[in-house]
Amino acid sequence: MTPESLLEYPRSAPPPGGETLEIAPGVHWLRMPLPFALDHINLWALEDGDGWTLVDCGIGDEATRALWERVFSGRIAGRPVKRVIVTHHHPDHAGLALWLIERTAAEFWMPQAEYFAAHAMREGAAGFDFDKVVAMFKRNGLAGEKLELLQRRSSNYRSRVPGFPSSYRRLMEGQEHRIGGRLWRVLMGYGHAPEHAALYSEELGVLISGDMVLPRISTNVSVWANEPEGNPLALFLDSLSRYAELPATTLTLPSHGLPFRGLRERIAQLQEHHRLRLEELREVCDTPKAAADVLTTLFRRNLDTHQLFFAMGEAMAHLHFLHHEGRLERSVGVDGVVRYARNV
Repeated sequence: MTPESLLEYPRSAPPPGGETLEIAPGVHWLRMPLPFALDHINLWALEDGDGWTLVDCGIGDEATRALWERVFSGRIAGRPVKRVIVTHHHPDHAGLALWLIERTAAEFWMPQAEYFAAHAMREGAAGFDFDKVVAMFKRNGLAGEKLELLQRRSSNYRSRVPGFPSSYRRLMEGQEHRIGGRLWRVLMGYGHAPEHAALYSEELGVLISGDMVLPRISTNVSVWANEPEGNPLALFLDSLSRYAELPATTLTLPSHGLPFRGLRERIAQLQEHHRLRLEELREVCDTPKAAADVLTTLFRRNLDTHQLFFAMGEAMAHLHFLHHEGRLERSVGVDGVVRYARNV
């Protein structure tokens, strides 16, 4: 059964680049390109009295800037942008934050952990530099050609987030923001990013879910070098359980894919997806396995270098979950590689 079979899509296609589409009263959908296999991001423009509030920015490249200029000369023209809200620090969401607030003189809002993560990533701060990530992957079994591919790949965060605001206003769990006469409540989610902000309007029955709930693909949940013993999958699944408490009729506006109804059904699918992956992993760990050893169990396709980077973090997240639950034992071999095996 495909995810689509249980979901309802009010629109079958996105707006063309540089244009907007009203998906709910006062909520306008934009789509921008991305230079990855996941080739797009959805952004949102909310009518805000005599102006606009923008949610997420797109990646920091010329193509996205050019499309924003088309938006500014089209649907948004003639009304000021009052606020720019960024859900989290990943470059497809935060890349043009500085450019947008300089272009519009808007306020800039973001969760605190995400704001500092963006600056840490840009500056290669301790625990955020790319060499530390590669070293962590090596300790978790990555070797040979795959390791060499990542060693040759440097962090591209700074090129995709070419600047970042020097100050911000803080988004916090439970805050309510009045946008266009309607209240939008901040719902924090964890596991995909340090402190991902979703926005929920009870009046509209709309959830801007960001990357936390996507209609067709599962959100990347990874262990990172600044928190190498973390259990992000547990945090992510806990966040999904809280989102499932929203009304069944909620219209979900994801960052990737099409807006949909069926939030609870999609969350149930994602929970089952991770349950099955965890069971598969535990089965293959009948002998000690490193994260690199289980990539083919979790990802039954060829991975490019960009995908390999995220796949390693995700494999570690699933192994950590099982270890924290006491379902796998962890050991470090004489080669320094971390491996996991089923309890006997």
